[in-house]
Amino acid sequence: MPQLESRDLAAVLLAHQGPWRDAEQVERAVVQRVGWYGTGRLHSALDYLPPEEFEAQHHRSQATTNAV
Repeated sequence: MPQLESRDLAAVLLAHQGPWRDAEQVERAVVQRVGWYGTGRLHSALDYLPPEEFEAQHHRSQATTNAV
């Protein structure tokens, strides 16, 4: 399954961005997109927060709960 997702991601990038100078440029674009997807995108299951922000809120709430 992860390979399918990678192919889908590459297909989206190739279809909507470019033209590409070389394979290295494509690789950089894929790495940037994966980084954004994992940290910056708004996620409906996380109350439309980016995963990174949701996790930070969770850790803050845990620290507050543990401090009391």
